[in-house]
Amino acid sequence: MSLLKSMPEKHNNKRVSSTTTAAIGALLTLVGGFFLFYNYIESKKIVAYDYMANVFYNGTEIVPVTKPEEPVEVSVEEEKREPLAEEELPGEVSNEYIGYLTIPKINLTKGFLDKRSTENDVEKNILVVNGSNYPDREKGNLILAGHSGTGWKAFFNDLYKLEVGDIAYVTYKGKKYVYNITNIYTQPKVGKLAIYRNYEKTTLTLITCTNNDSTTQTIYIAELANIEE
Repeated sequence: MSLLKSMPEKHNNKRVSSTTTAAIGALLTLVGGFFLFYNYIESKKIVAYDYMANVFYNGTEIVPVTKPEEPVEVSVEEEKREPLAEEELPGEVSNEYIGYLTIPKINLTKGFLDKRSTENDVEKNILVVNGSNYPDREKGNLILAGHSGTGWKAFFNDLYKLEVGDIAYVTYKGKKYVYNITNIYTQPKVGKLAIYRNYEKTTLTLITCTNNDSTTQTIYIAELANIEE
């Protein structure tokens, strides 16, 4: 009798074990499906982000304005001001870096080229925007644009970590130009980008897509604090 009683118990244990295994398998399948779907959505977001970034950099008009404060309810057209005349480096155009941007807080060091260089392209390097000035122009404005997001060309991906007061350096013609970030603001991508800076200061402007937002761009204004030999 004891043998007969024990047999159903063994059978029941096997059945419970099979049910548990099936449940675990179903759970793993569900979790795997979720991660596949999540990765698919993320990949589509990245493609859309990079597409919007390319559209912005290839067709944006830089509009300098006189007010240094954040652009809230300000008419760009009424405050439009012509940039200083562009200067050119003497001699033939080289595809070698003429200067370097360094931002210690985000471990960034990247060279930039002559504005006339064919390699001065946001798809290849940090872009020196037409209409900007080199660092040695007093009261000028060096405007640099770069990609955020993913990939090897996302040189400005970590700019979102910067805050007012952080330091950026530009090395140019044997001198080190030290800048302090004084203003950070965003603007929608509408084909124009207003730069709000103090025209009595020599400035550096950095432009990139806003972190996790492909519809706006973030502008970082930095003012020259010191020049080191």
